[in-house]
Amino acid sequence: MRIGIDARFYGSIGKGLGRYTSELISHLEKIDDDNDYVIFLRASNFASYVPKNPRFTKVLAEFPWYTWREQLLYPKLLKSHRLDLMHFPHFNVPFFYRRPFVVTVHDLILLSHPTTRATKLGPLLFWIKFQLYRLVIRRAIADAETVITVSHATKNDIIERFPFAKQKDIVVTYEACASSLEKRPNVSPLREDIKKPFALYVGNAYPHKNLERLMEAFAAFRKNDHADWQLVLVGTEDYFYDRLKNESTRRGQNEKVTFFGHATDEELSALYDTASFYVFPSLCEGFGLPPLEAMCHGLPVTSSKASCMPEILDDAALYFDPKDPAAIAEALAKMADDPALRTDLITRGARRAATFDWTRCARQTLQAYHARRITR
Repeated sequence: MRIGIDARFYGSIGKGLGRYTSELISHLEKIDDDNDYVIFLRASNFASYVPKNPRFTKVLAEFPWYTWREQLLYPKLLKSHRLDLMHFPHFNVPFFYRRPFVVTVHDLILLSHPTTRATKLGPLLFWIKFQLYRLVIRRAIADAETVITVSHATKNDIIERFPFAKQKDIVVTYEACASSLEKRPNVSPLREDIKKPFALYVGNAYPHKNLERLMEAFAAFRKNDHADWQLVLVGTEDYFYDRLKNESTRRGQNEKVTFFGHATDEELSALYDTASFYVFPSLCEGFGLPPLEAMCHGLPVTSSKASCMPEILDDAALYFDPKDPAAIAEALAKMADDPALRTDLITRGARRAATFDWTRCARQTLQAYHARRITR
């Protein structure tokens, strides 16, 4: 087959989607010498991808996400490459692309947690955008040869919201720890504004990440004999982190809540190796890669028990109700005060993280490609 992969999210610019796309392509290169691949990238990440398999070629596709150019012009480029199958690693399949495709639906957070706080748009424009999102997601699921998800929680959510999807071939392919973030023997020193002991969060600050409740819980935690603790939030500065900073200022937490901003791989390794534990308060996730990566680094994890988190983390995390700040504060206190608990979670976390593998993900994805060929 001649297979296309929409890699416009490839690399760090695509955050979690970029990680998924880059790891999938990298491991497909290692296991597939039978099919030909065309990798579609944007100018901002075109140089980041260097094919290592002669059957893989790259093509410039300078069509911004969620735009009319993506909807109207991108399909013409795809059609010109005469693809047998196209893989869209995100739900934003161009509405007018009518050739065979598979789509990865990571989550339905846009539908399960709609809020004007997740956008700069006014209520009316947000409602219109929400309806368009729902239309695009529904069409992608309905017309896909195969739907790929990254957890059974997301698969069940798809079927619940779109009952017709019961008749679809929905394949679950778990993600894994990033190969670029393996534990490093020599790490950079911590920045001067970060002092031990501290709890760590790595990720974005979208509303469903629930960081405002985390800060509320952390304030209560510090008042209860933990005044020397610090909370370090790592993520690229944007509108949502700026808003969270303002909330931190309003609460008077600036001294003990540190907004690290973007971290290099070396800085992340230093943070993982030095933090006392990792905290993940999210209300909804498709897979929940950040706490799994913390486990890969030997960091104990306390996590929300919402959506897919128990499925992914199993018995390797201390869970809490993410909607209850008091429950979050209690979990923080348990992690801070119980070294034996942390040691046990480190052992469980390493064992759990080892069960996930990007090569397996790539093989299952390749099987989904071939399943389409067999059924036609």
